[in-house]
Amino acid sequence: MNSNENKKIKVSFPHMGTIYVAWQMALKTMGVEAFIPPYTSKKTLSLGTKNSPEAICLPYKLILGNFIEALAGGVDYVSMIASPGICRLGEYGRNIEQVLMELGYKANYIELNLYDGFKGMVDYLHRVTGSKNYLKMLYAIYLAVRTVFAVDELQSFLSYYRAREINKGDAERAFNKAIKLVKDANNYKELSKALKDGLKDISSVKIDKQKDVLHVDLTGEIYIVNDEFSNQYMERELGAMGVQVRRSLTISSFLKDAIIPKIFKKGETHLERAYRLAKPYLMRDIGGDALECVSDVLYAKERNVDGLIHVSPFTCMPEIMSQNIFPKMREDTNLPILSLIMDEQTGRAGYITRLEAFVDLMRRKKNKAKLQERQQKEAQKV
Repeated sequence: MNSNENKKIKVSFPHMGTIYVAWQMALKTMGVEAFIPPYTSKKTLSLGTKNSPEAICLPYKLILGNFIEALAGGVDYVSMIASPGICRLGEYGRNIEQVLMELGYKANYIELNLYDGFKGMVDYLHRVTGSKNYLKMLYAIYLAVRTVFAVDELQSFLSYYRAREINKGDAERAFNKAIKLVKDANNYKELSKALKDGLKDISSVKIDKQKDVLHVDLTGEIYIVNDEFSNQYMERELGAMGVQVRRSLTISSFLKDAIIPKIFKKGETHLERAYRLAKPYLMRDIGGDALECVSDVLYAKERNVDGLIHVSPFTCMPEIMSQNIFPKMREDTNLPILSLIMDEQTGRAGYITRLEAFVDLMRRKKNKAKLQERQQKEAQKV
């Protein structure tokens, strides 16, 4: 397949937060047109829900909705990540492919098995492009991985500045501008410059450095944690309440566990930490991200954060299991934990009320601890 033919191929993929930026990077490096479907919306959710089993989880419905909108745009391939793990994600592919066929769509469906490491990514690019230029494919994969880490770094900066910004929305506008710079990059040099310029733009946002900010870890099912539409823009809402959010589950941490060779890893990975910390409460992997979520509670306690929020899709059995462990962990650690279950029926008003109540709880707890510390110091002086 020559390069001219490659450029005619249109490949699409589901949204999951900003993962599409990395996917686009790999495809355009191979000379393929990456078709980015409209960002997930109520229309997307409606399309997915209409054509999904009632009891299936929210990520499935949104992925299917993304594909239907992409196919309406005339793509040749729709792609998604496959998983051999103990999770229904491993069954998504064949189910979605069958539904699309029943709906009359004829595009090719192709899966990317990240758990096969670089081999899985090379196989995916070969199947999409027909190329046998393995050096070019490895370069495309390298750029995609670097893009994931760049976007996660920008996201971390956004969380810091959004919680302290003086003018509401400035940090997010700077972040969106930075993401566009990353999307427009065509090689490693341009990507590095885009990251540097993006971090500079976000850092230029005016903030109140003396603001008493709360720190919260966000954990749960990885799709819901990283996709803003799925979690109803939780980080934006918390930022407006003066809360700095750290995602415990990120795409970069997932890549460290799934594809990056051990010799290139620095320090303990998320999964390695999960096996080490979760043992008193959960002895084995039960599927999904449950093991990581349980360990994230203890890791949050180690770092003295103010609280932890756990988000999961309705009917997700691994996350239901982890939620049943949290009461005991809350008792042992004295760490505020809020569990939120998301589906297409989740009402925004009640959801925001729960967030506000949780923030108030953390702030009262923090102020009480400060008062006790101050009283102890005064007592020592007497």
